[in-house]
Amino acid sequence: MNGSMKRGIGAAFTSDEKTGLRTWMRDLDQAGQLRRIGALVDWDEEIGALARINLAMGGPALLFENIKDYRSGRCTKFLTCGMSNRQQVLIMLSLPSATSDKAIVRHLKEVYRKPVGPIMVDSGPVQENVLKGNEVDLYEFPVPKWHHMDGGRFIDTFCGVATRDSVTGRGNVGLYRGQLLERDKIGKLLIPTQGWGGHFARHREDMKPMPVAVVHGWHDVLPFCGGSPFQKEICEWDMMGAILGEPVELVKCQTVDLEVPANAEIVVEGYLDPDPGTFMTEGPFGEYPGYCGGTPSPKPVLRVTAITHRHDPVLRGALEGARPGFPSEDSVLCAYSWSAIAWNMLESFGVANVTDVWMPPVTTGTNIVVQIRKAYRGHAQQVANALWGTSAGQWFFKNVMVVEEDVDIRDREALDWAMAFRVNAAEGQLLTFGPTFGSVLDPSTPVGEANVRKYGTGKWTRLLVDATRNWEFERNPDWGNRRFPPVNTLPVELERKIHERWAEYGIGADYLSDERREMLTFEKLSKILPDL
Repeated sequence: MNGSMKRGIGAAFTSDEKTGLRTWMRDLDQAGQLRRIGALVDWDEEIGALARINLAMGGPALLFENIKDYRSGRCTKFLTCGMSNRQQVLIMLSLPSATSDKAIVRHLKEVYRKPVGPIMVDSGPVQENVLKGNEVDLYEFPVPKWHHMDGGRFIDTFCGVATRDSVTGRGNVGLYRGQLLERDKIGKLLIPTQGWGGHFARHREDMKPMPVAVVHGWHDVLPFCGGSPFQKEICEWDMMGAILGEPVELVKCQTVDLEVPANAEIVVEGYLDPDPGTFMTEGPFGEYPGYCGGTPSPKPVLRVTAITHRHDPVLRGALEGARPGFPSEDSVLCAYSWSAIAWNMLESFGVANVTDVWMPPVTTGTNIVVQIRKAYRGHAQQVANALWGTSAGQWFFKNVMVVEEDVDIRDREALDWAMAFRVNAAEGQLLTFGPTFGSVLDPSTPVGEANVRKYGTGKWTRLLVDATRNWEFERNPDWGNRRFPPVNTLPVELERKIHERWAEYGIGADYLSDERREMLTFEKLSKILPDL
């Protein structure tokens, strides 16, 4: 129904339709993880500032229903912060609230090895309204200007950008930023080493525009997987199905040969032209490292051929840029999904005895810590080489730290201890590698070295911190024939005695924080370290 404006169901939570943004909002609401904001808010920086503070507080999803200039019209609702804290991740994964971070990563690691392919359907709510030609107007949607230094309003921030390889037919769903330039034009940051960058290269060879479909608002498993660095042979739709435990229902687009979720909120269809003469200025934008990144420069433009949407659609977006104390929705992706994927990558490449992986949220993938049960000399170097050789290395794994099983990789104090007393730079435990390709958005790279049009990528020199016990050392009989002196722990029997008599001593533990009390449980104190 071309250009129709039927109202009624709004953003009502549905119980009869299959997985989508509205069922996801229902799940969040039932768990106390959704707030409807009825106060008048401005799309110009105010939504971004509210999201920043809400994220810092570990707050719930925010559904804005009273937006300046959008109190009526085609789209009046905007959702953000829907995948921004660990509780929301647990809801998505149907895991108990007490599940540890390590268990979340391990769960995702196993889920990602059990793909559930999508299915095609004839139609869906996403095409209840179809806009073409002069009806196309992206300004009818409440696209925020997120940060005061941004070059404009950014519409593509937590979406799914669907493309297909014109030769192999393999599809890709990624999360790539896009700036609203005109009513039917979106400027796109495109890096050749990304999934859709390879697709674009084939179209550039033939000088033919590339079909693109951008999905705004489906279940948040879409940006969760679309923003994750799966290996290129893995289909993101399959991973979404694996998490949800059911196939994603896809429908054919109206003007491009691509498929999108049948009950998505909004889909923007169009073509990305490889002709540099069609490029337009895009940027800057407050990007993932927490800086205002990307010098304004000519970039490819998505020329919109159609917009399809549900009745009373909800636009979905996310604040970028993490810094200490101020996470972004990327922080959650990094900590859980990216860590699980990196673990699977290492196992697929034959790296033995990986026992845990963690990508600290604030570094959004730039740093990674890998825990191993060390089995041979060079084990840590193998870890780093495997990660650095992946396509995900474009954005991630600049600095790799490898530790052993007795070091908790989510405990900053434990990592500092390992760095202090297991690393000696003179013994080859700090290894640099490069220059290699790297993130064009990392401000530690000189601007001239991050020229995408000239180099196709940025430039990193990478670092391995091998914080494992050094196997170059000879075994020492004074240390029980170990290569390293034994850690000075309490004898297990004495520790058990203290644990059992603790109340009798009358010392108490009321002065301990909950976090510290959890750390000092008997189970953790009594761990026996591996013999080396």
